[in-house]
Amino acid sequence: MHLTEQTARSFAGQWIAAWNSHDLAAIMELYAADIQFFSPYIIKLGMNAEGVISDKQELEIYFKKALDTYQDLHFVLFETLAGAGSLILYYQSVNDRIAAEMMELDESGRICLVKAHYNL
Repeated sequence: MHLTEQTARSFAGQWIAAWNSHDLAAIMELYAADIQFFSPYIIKLGMNAEGVISDKQELEIYFKKALDTYQDLHFVLFETLAGAGSLILYYQSVNDRIAAEMMELDESGRICLVKAHYNL
């Protein structure tokens, strides 16, 4: 999917708003059925030892676990970086950690690949 600056900013706003509302259905609507999701929090929250989820139902379980674990979750978006078919969201995450998530979007505009990174 081709991303303009406006499209990338709009998507980033939707993503932040869905997470900050803790609305699991709204969050899941942003993700494609065919998903590859990489995050060290997958390991940290005990989902698996590989840090990758490739099933949307498992991703929903992971997100619910994250929302239940971090009940005060509130993201603050610092920057949106647009690429060719992908974007990076640079934001303040849980426990004031700094995060950057690279996301690829499919043709329908849903997230099909995520690589999440956090400051050490």
